[in-house]
Amino acid sequence: MLRVYNYMGLGLVITGLVAMIVASTPALYVPIFGTPLKWVVMLAPLAFIFFFSFKLQTMSGATAQTMFWAFCAVMGLSMASIFLVFTGTSIARTFFIAAGMFGATSLYGYTTKRDLSQFGSFLMMGLIGVVIASIVNIFLGSTMLQFVVSVVGILVFVGLTAWDTQSIKEQYAENYDAESKQKLAVFGALSLYLNFVNIFQLLLSLTGERE
Repeated sequence: MLRVYNYMGLGLVITGLVAMIVASTPALYVPIFGTPLKWVVMLAPLAFIFFFSFKLQTMSGATAQTMFWAFCAVMGLSMASIFLVFTGTSIARTFFIAAGMFGATSLYGYTTKRDLSQFGSFLMMGLIGVVIASIVNIFLGSTMLQFVVSVVGILVFVGLTAWDTQSIKEQYAENYDAESKQKLAVFGALSLYLNFVNIFQLLLSLTGERE
């Protein structure tokens, strides 16, 4: 679990650094966010996730780790736009709020004796609902729907944080070889990383102060 959290933490550092560098460099963000290239940048992280899902079992632990760092960098490129939209103060404040929420729920998932697997199906259905509603709202542009999606999304990802943490802990208790443990650590870090990033982005859309 320590390796999972270390990978996740370093991944967040990479994402933050890439996002800040791009956002502070007009020569980088203008060609990206001022052209249709922004859609490629925004969808690239999704391609990485699908690649991870289908190739994790066949790739080596070292390859999985390298792909994770690359994914975090691409995610940073995608998230650079938040520094152009929201104030630095609100971004920092939201980050610490999200970190507190994530830390508390992950700690709960790690320490609780209650079996959280029964909530897995419910949380996944909620996640699918949030994704569909978000896509629909791209065309509708409804402020109220966006508010509902943000609130429900935060609840879903907070729940997934506890559920994923318990699941990773239980899998790690099994007697896997070193290669399998490394891949499990990378995939676990990816799961928790995505939960944290989504909590942060949804909170920012609710409470962030715009430039």
